[in-house]
Amino acid sequence: MATNFSKELIIKPGRKVQLRKFDPDDTLGWKKGRAMEASLEKALQKLDKLQYLLYADHKHALLVVFQGLDAAGKDGTIRHVMSRVNPQGCRVTAFKPPSAEEAAHDFLWRVHKAVPPCGDIGIFNRSQYEDVLIVRVHNLVPKEVWSERYAQINRFEENLHQNKVRILKFFLHISKEEQKKRFMERIDDPDKRWKISLADFNERKFWDEYIQAYEDALTLCGTKRAPWFVIPADKKWFRNLAVSHIIVETLEDMHLKFPPPAMDVKKLKWR
Repeated sequence: MATNFSKELIIKPGRKVQLRKFDPDDTLGWKKGRAMEASLEKALQKLDKLQYLLYADHKHALLVVFQGLDAAGKDGTIRHVMSRVNPQGCRVTAFKPPSAEEAAHDFLWRVHKAVPPCGDIGIFNRSQYEDVLIVRVHNLVPKEVWSERYAQINRFEENLHQNKVRILKFFLHISKEEQKKRFMERIDDPDKRWKISLADFNERKFWDEYIQAYEDALTLCGTKRAPWFVIPADKKWFRNLAVSHIIVETLEDMHLKFPPPAMDVKKLKWR
């Protein structure tokens, strides 16, 4: 089954996003089984080779941003999709509440520090968008402050693109029912109970506010240079399949090349 995941799941710039129109259980016609597993395996093998080529080419970097509500699968996607890449050329940054040092700078300071260098893949588990999401929902700063940040983020991402950083932004879209199911599974599994906190349940009270905040972020910060992809994430296997293919499609579109050898190998003389 041939599917252009990038084309199917991208948010076109200028589109007003209404998440109720996106089915979090959609699979674009794919079914769980051998064909899906073979397609995922092929994508992961390609990703391994393309990461090596990205490192060798050393002219570009790839930044992959994951956002989503609690239990959307950010950790799981990173663990499964990036399982084949060389950790020497891949760095994961998880953005927690800012430290005292980070809070003393502008909100993008800590983000810029984590941008990958040429040749590397950088992965953000949460990102600069927290400053127009949780900050907005919980009124951590005035509206006149966070409302200006959409334009600041767009300028920041445009600057990264102009400096050879390709950006992919994934919103992992789950339903409220699926989130509850995953919370209950964590409670029932002794090996996963540590992941549950009272804050997780308290945040569910703000579901509608988060959805509105995400819709605005997807609408206002979806650009040609740094597009958003809405990934149906109720089914973990499809989430992994879609993300892996979009990363591969993006790397292939970068037309990476091996550089010429640093010396004329024909002149080598073995003793």
